[in-house]
Amino acid sequence: MPIISSLYNPPLPFKNGHFSTIYSGIIRKVKGPVQKRERIFLPDGDFMDLDWSYANKSSSKVAILLHGLEGNAQRPYITGAANYLNASGIDVCAVNFRGCSGTANLLFKSYHSGATEDLDSVVNHILQKDKYNQIFIKGFSLGGNLALKYLGEDREIPKEIKGAVAISVPCHLHSSLEQLLKSKNRLYANRFKKRLVEKLQEKKLLFPEKISDHDIAQIKTLKDFDDLYTSRAHGFKNALDYYEQCSSLQFLKAINLPTLIINAKNDSFLGTACFPYKEAQETDNLYFESPNYGGHVGFYDRNNITYTEKRTLNFIEAL
Repeated sequence: MPIISSLYNPPLPFKNGHFSTIYSGIIRKVKGPVQKRERIFLPDGDFMDLDWSYANKSSSKVAILLHGLEGNAQRPYITGAANYLNASGIDVCAVNFRGCSGTANLLFKSYHSGATEDLDSVVNHILQKDKYNQIFIKGFSLGGNLALKYLGEDREIPKEIKGAVAISVPCHLHSSLEQLLKSKNRLYANRFKKRLVEKLQEKKLLFPEKISDHDIAQIKTLKDFDDLYTSRAHGFKNALDYYEQCSSLQFLKAINLPTLIINAKNDSFLGTACFPYKEAQETDNLYFESPNYGGHVGFYDRNNITYTEKRTLNFIEAL
């Protein structure tokens, strides 16, 4: 599909990518929605918690929301999206990835950018409710990569899934990692690493035979974390093998339903390879929009409703 020309033009402070990113992640406050938690058990014996919120009237439409690295279903970018979709007559299933709901998951492994089997379990669980005939998927950052990989892999996509939206997607994981290791992103990277290491220390108490204090002490960067934990726990050779196998970029041309990707040009987390102009031009169902502004999962707009929340609804309603 042709590249979409973006009309997003925020007020002056939000033209700064870092300000937009920080405002969205730390400053923005969202009231509601009322969420009802449901725990589902996975084929390997682990679990995930789903936080549901509902439209005012009974709906046959549901949006699955997927958070980013070390996020959860209570982050403002999730609750803001849920509020707007609920107000528009769409139920929301906000997924907490393994270990992200406030309760440690049961296994040594947890979640990662390519764990599409977990998304498949969520989709199948929703279909078993026999209530929804229109399902939409919306992913942010890591969750966006996971959504795109899921849609482009060699699987039969249920007919009920009608479309998807992916925001601020590191669709080439190694390119994104290289950006996160630069000095401009040191504060973000250290924040992510701190949270990940804290969780890994909890894992060590439960699985002392699989990870040691010495291993954890070797983690100086996010790549170290992926070398020492993500790759080991999830069956990859090392961090680079994980990045190569799980980057959604290679799956984009196989996506067969309408999918919108929105990546801001001033997103400091994304390398050049994370902007799939060529893939969008060569793929009938792939729409790519790259505003000049927005930062990483930012996209501030008036009335505490982000530009991407509005664009998501417009895209869904046009399907």
